[in-house]
Amino acid sequence: MTRYRVWHRTAYTYGKPVQDSVGQFHLVPRDLPWQRLEASAVVVDPVPGDLDADTDYFGNASTYFHLTDPHSELTITASSEVDVDVPAYDPAALAQPWERARPLAHPETPGAWAATEYALESARARHAPDAVAYGAESLTPGRPLGEAVTDLMQRIFRDFDYDKTATTVTSTVADAMRARAGVCQDFAHVALACLRSHGVAARYVSGYLATRPAPGKERVFGADASHAWLSVWLPPTGEVTGDAAGEAAGGPAGEGQWLAIDPTNDQWADDRYVTVAWGRDYGDVSPVKGIIFTKAKQSTLRVSVDVAPLAD
Repeated sequence: MTRYRVWHRTAYTYGKPVQDSVGQFHLVPRDLPWQRLEASAVVVDPVPGDLDADTDYFGNASTYFHLTDPHSELTITASSEVDVDVPAYDPAALAQPWERARPLAHPETPGAWAATEYALESARARHAPDAVAYGAESLTPGRPLGEAVTDLMQRIFRDFDYDKTATTVTSTVADAMRARAGVCQDFAHVALACLRSHGVAARYVSGYLATRPAPGKERVFGADASHAWLSVWLPPTGEVTGDAAGEAAGGPAGEGQWLAIDPTNDQWADDRYVTVAWGRDYGDVSPVKGIIFTKAKQSTLRVSVDVAPLAD
C-alpha cells in the first residue's frame, strides 16, 4: 500500500467582478476497499456564504458552493492524504465470456440491476458507428472478458495519439474516432462507447495518476494533472463468496467486481491510481463546474495538481 498527498488547485481570474457564482466540485478521493482516505480539506477563497459537502447519486464526495460577494478571482484548493493498494480480481470472473457482462441481456445475474445504467448510452459517450465497429474487433464471440477488454485498451493505446490540441472538452466520441487522437478523457469515452454499444457495462473514472520524474530529474511541484480511465463490470461467477474479494475491485461482495483499465497508458489501474469519482461520463464527475453571473468578457483558468508519495 502506498500513501500519497494529493494537492489540486483551481484558480479563476475574471476581467470584471463576478456578482454571483454557483458551483460544484468533486475533489475528495473516495473511501474504497483498496483505497483509504486518511485526511482531506478543501478551501474556497473568497469564502462562500453557502458551502455544503454531500454524497452524490454515484456515491462520490460532492460539494456545492454559492458565492454572492463580488469577486474578480476565485480559487479552490483541495488537499488529501490517501492510502492506495493494488485491486485484486477474481480469475474466474476475468475468464468468463464477455457476453456475460451485458446486464440487460442477463438481468438475473446478481448486481445486474446496479450495473445496467452503465451499459446505456450517455451524453458524452455516444455510440458513434465507428466506435461500434472498433469495439467489435475486440469483442469476438465467446472471448474471455478480461482478455477482450485488455485487447480494446491496448488497441486504443496503439491506434490513437495523445495530442492535447486534437480535441477540446466538448469534443465527441465521433470527433476522437475521426482524429484518432485526443487526451485521457477522450480515450475513456471512446472505450466506453465501444463497450456499451455492445451491451457491456462500464463506468467513467476520474482521479489522479502518480507520475514519476524522468531519470536524473527532480519532481516538479504542481506539474501533475487530473486523469481519467474506466472500469468494466465483471459479473460474479459464484466461485467467490462472503469475503472481500468482490469488494476489492469496487463492488459489493456477490454483485461483481469492476476491472479498472487505462487506455492512455496501456495498463490496468494499480496502486498509482487515486480514485476520486465515477459516473456515466465526464459530465457526472468533472472536478469543478458551475455558473457565474458577470459582465466580464474574458477570464482565465489555471489548474495545478501534485500527487506526491509519502514515506511510511
